[in-house]
Amino acid sequence: MSKIVLVTGGAGYIGSHACKALKKAGYIPVTFDNLETGWEDAVKFGPFEHGDLLDRARLDEVFAKWQPFAVMHFAALSQVGEAVMEPGRYWRVNVGGSLNLIEAAVAAGCLDFVFSSTCATYGDQDGVVLDETTKQTPSNPYGSSKRAIEEILRDFGVAHGLRHVIYRYFNVAGADPDGEVGEFHQPETHLIPLMLDAISGKRSALTLHGTDYPTHDGTCIRDYVHVSDLVDAHVLGLHWLEFGKGSRVFCLGTGSGFSVRQVVKEARVVTNKEVVMQVGPRRAGDAVCLVSGSARAVEELGWSPERSTLQQMVADAWRWHGSGHYNK
Repeated sequence: MSKIVLVTGGAGYIGSHACKALKKAGYIPVTFDNLETGWEDAVKFGPFEHGDLLDRARLDEVFAKWQPFAVMHFAALSQVGEAVMEPGRYWRVNVGGSLNLIEAAVAAGCLDFVFSSTCATYGDQDGVVLDETTKQTPSNPYGSSKRAIEEILRDFGVAHGLRHVIYRYFNVAGADPDGEVGEFHQPETHLIPLMLDAISGKRSALTLHGTDYPTHDGTCIRDYVHVSDLVDAHVLGLHWLEFGKGSRVFCLGTGSGFSVRQVVKEARVVTNKEVVMQVGPRRAGDAVCLVSGSARAVEELGWSPERSTLQQMVADAWRWHGSGHYNK
């Protein structure tokens, strides 16, 4: 059997780490990316195919050329605030693009599919550790678009035998411990790199988007997972499908949430530097608290999130932060 895996969004933060993990596991990751938010310099572990998920003809061409046995799907628009302001774009790109991809995969006989979903499909459910049985009530178009893709996968499973593993997680952090790839977005929107930019003087201050949430310190609470642990789970999901275990949903998290102020406090300890902060308004669509459990992934996949401590995630991100970034 071919060991080729098509990785959409493989030039992005999580996708590039997934390509490294796939190569280490003996697969050939073929990156498919339009480079809108990804970086060609991050494609280091297998072939690169430039293309857009909205271009069905290009997808068919890539499937015919490489004949992958599986797809690992990361490519998506993912900014909650932007999704609230531009819902049509999120439905068009995330859902329309994913439908194109799924139809192209089925047409090519590529029936193993690992999908990067999100805990944002659950909406705002405070005081609850989210798991696979929690009701999905997304509170923004980003979460809604991801839930729709999950439903498409289930429908194609019934109609065409498409086997899928769906992962729901929220905040991904850290960087490759070897320093080969890391987190870099333009513009940057994620808390930890924004915070490290403020520490290193690359920006004047870190903006706290709301300090009046009903939490212990007024800032949002999120569950953070180390990117290396996350992509290890994706490889395990691929193995799950290869072993014929059938379609499954897994939540990935530590079961512990940290507020924005707690992350800042840890950064002060790790870097021994102060974080300059300013208070800004809440962002539309932001939930108060999202914490995800991972008991099913631990028990059924044998997943072990060994690097997913706040100290380790900040330390690995800080090391990457000082190593230089990709050039557009």
